[in-house]
Amino acid sequence: MADIIRVNDNTYRIEDGGVRFFLLTGEKRALMIDSGMNTPDAKAIVEGLTDLPIELLNTHADRDHVSGNEAFKHFYMSPNEADNLKVKGDDLTKRIVPVREGDIIDLGNRPLEIIDNPGHTPGSIAILDINNRVLIGGDAIQDGNIFMFGPQRNIYDYVKSLKHILTFKHRFDTIYPSHGNFPVEPGLIEQLIEGAESIIRGEVTGEEMDLFGNPIRLYKFPYAGFFGDR
Repeated sequence: MADIIRVNDNTYRIEDGGVRFFLLTGEKRALMIDSGMNTPDAKAIVEGLTDLPIELLNTHADRDHVSGNEAFKHFYMSPNEADNLKVKGDDLTKRIVPVREGDIIDLGNRPLEIIDNPGHTPGSIAILDINNRVLIGGDAIQDGNIFMFGPQRNIYDYVKSLKHILTFKHRFDTIYPSHGNFPVEPGLIEQLIEGAESIIRGEVTGEEMDLFGNPIRLYKFPYAGFFGDR
């Protein structure tokens, strides 16, 4: 069962077995960011938290972020995630309302700015909660183990994206991640860049292991880890 935690007067985080999603409310509408891993009833869960009309935005389409998407006729997502979402069925890809960097979703005196963040997946995005100076970073910025193996992942794009996000650093004070501890500090971004670049340079070997039937390598650092290809 999902655990609902109130962050402040207009923000909730819903913990769903190792992943979290969010409900943000404004003066006119509410936005759910992602829909969990084990919560096909995610919409019903958040309807119990607000009387405002609720929309959905996905940071990306990995299966632990879209379990409740089918309850929505439309949802915001990067069009670059369509292939990733197809594993849930072609019908869902037809419901995508495309968002791209620089787009603003205003909930009513609560503007949210989209930042492209590819690497973990081709269409990963981050969301800047402008007035509250919060960055919602998805899977890319966290202190857990970040999935960087398989055809959807690109560690070079990941590093490039994190360096791009650093150009927004003066606009946020804290980061809400989808996994790991909550919240995390902006300084983690530089550490993740350092770790990923050391993997690219071949300076760390990692530990061979099996994950969901995939032979991978875990690169573990004091601040986070990366699951990468062998």
